[in-house]
Amino acid sequence: MIEVAIVDDEALVRAALRSILESSGDIRVVADCDGHQALAAIAAARPGLVLLDAVMPAPDDGLSVLRALRALPEPPAVAMLTAFDTSAHLRAAMAAGATGFLLKDTAVGTLIDAVRILASGGTVFTPTVGRAVVDGYLGAPEPAPAAAPAVAAARDTRAAGGLTDREREVLRLLAAGEPNARIADELRISVGTVKDHVRAVLRKLGAPNRVAAAVIAHQSGLARLPERP
Repeated sequence: MIEVAIVDDEALVRAALRSILESSGDIRVVADCDGHQALAAIAAARPGLVLLDAVMPAPDDGLSVLRALRALPEPPAVAMLTAFDTSAHLRAAMAAGATGFLLKDTAVGTLIDAVRILASGGTVFTPTVGRAVVDGYLGAPEPAPAAAPAVAAARDTRAAGGLTDREREVLRLLAAGEPNARIADELRISVGTVKDHVRAVLRKLGAPNRVAAAVIAHQSGLARLPERP
């Protein structure tokens, strides 16, 4: 059973997401709350995945909650929810460790599939959000200090040049949002070997997380950008 927490400042949104996710049969919502209650609720429920509203009232806004969650001893995966396909918060969220970006009006089946992928260690971009994130990283004129390392690596077209052929294959699949188990199946290697390759890829690229590595893959031509609508 996949255990998920929902953090959004609108109760109706939380109720709708809970109903959608629990209709799947293999997803259970173990907590839903606003930003003010998020850290305590998630520390108690210990879900594997958090769906987090990107734009909430300060001081418990989406980015602040994300950073607090990623600082937990055993942090959950966090996917950002947004009502817009272009948001200034998304680049900072990626640098802070978000592993997915989803529009709130994502189709029901797509949302459920995305949660399954995220819970199994993959990364997910709603296509238009993915385009906004990648374009924002590659075209940002003055990145915030927290995002600078990932941005600098993403802008270097030679960043992937030091990877082995196998590591480039792993990076290509990682950039497509595939979790470790699917990468292992595709390449016919063990999940443990995939994890070793992912660690090597992140180290060589200077990427803080899988999402930043995906951006570098897009920039270096190893993966295609999401299609424009």
